[in-house]
Amino acid sequence: MDRTSPVPLYFQLSQQLEAAIETGELTPGSHLGNEIDLAQRLGLSRPTVRQAIQALVDKGLLVRRRGVGTQVVHSQVKRPLELSSLYDDLEAAGQRPATLLLAHRVEPATAEVAAALGVPEGSDVRYVERLRRSHDEPIARLRNHLPLDLLDLDRDQLEATGLYRLMRGAGITLHSARQRVGARAATGPEAELLAEEPGAPLLTMARTTFDDTGRAVEFGSHLYRASRYAFEFQLLVRP
Repeated sequence: MDRTSPVPLYFQLSQQLEAAIETGELTPGSHLGNEIDLAQRLGLSRPTVRQAIQALVDKGLLVRRRGVGTQVVHSQVKRPLELSSLYDDLEAAGQRPATLLLAHRVEPATAEVAAALGVPEGSDVRYVERLRRSHDEPIARLRNHLPLDLLDLDRDQLEATGLYRLMRGAGITLHSARQRVGARAATGPEAELLAEEPGAPLLTMARTTFDDTGRAVEFGSHLYRASRYAFEFQLLVRP
């Protein structure tokens, strides 16, 4: 701890603990010990330690359990704003991704889906809905529409890996995407599916992905838990 820094000690401690969680030094299920022990070991006051821990509880990285103490829950998923698969990003971060297939069917394209995929409204498209999990916790509900003739998919494939990986395996070269990010409150069914409270904040993402020929190969409409997921990107100053 840098006691000469203008940065509050509680914030310095919370940043160090968060970094240890992100790097895996503190793994899910790890115990932090009680506040008195931590304060004595670090040479800090108990209110400082309590404030640092509360900041990470508010972020969803720690949880206080009666009779158990303070435990690491998980690190937040931080995803770059680039054309990548959530499954691949979770796997690369050691987050143990898993998928539950909720729906897989052929259905007529709505006006929104038809416009995104460049097909006639009402024409048949493939619809896939999945629940993506990490460390046995729900992270996102993924809804995707694809051209019917794009590739063959089955339950085992959709639950074993990511959609983009399946596309690449079928020889489809993903080139670019148009994406819109937003936020809204969770409905009752959405909250139940994502283990949140009704009205909890959710991140939304709508993405149309194109292959190297310019063909729209996928339209996704996804929901992410704001407590467990964040988009991360770098901003540059224009000269």
